[in-house]
Amino acid sequence: MENNIGATDRLTRIAVGLVLAVAGLATLGGLLGFGTTVGAVATLLGVVLVATGLVRMCLLYRLLGIDTSGSR
Repeated sequence: MENNIGATDRLTRIAVGLVLAVAGLATLGGLLGFGTTVGAVATLLGVVLVATGLVRMCLLYRLLGIDTSGSR
């Protein structure tokens, strides 16, 4: 599969994903009082953002025809 995530998009996904994952885990650990549902969703979303940033491929972008990599 071809990459469809560019350098800026990649770094943004990884940075935001890490922040969300850490905040989600802190919420699940009881350090932040946002509730377990919000913590679980934030953690999951953070992990997905980091993963798509690392592999430089987003299935949602592919479905929507978006390509930020500049390869097209």
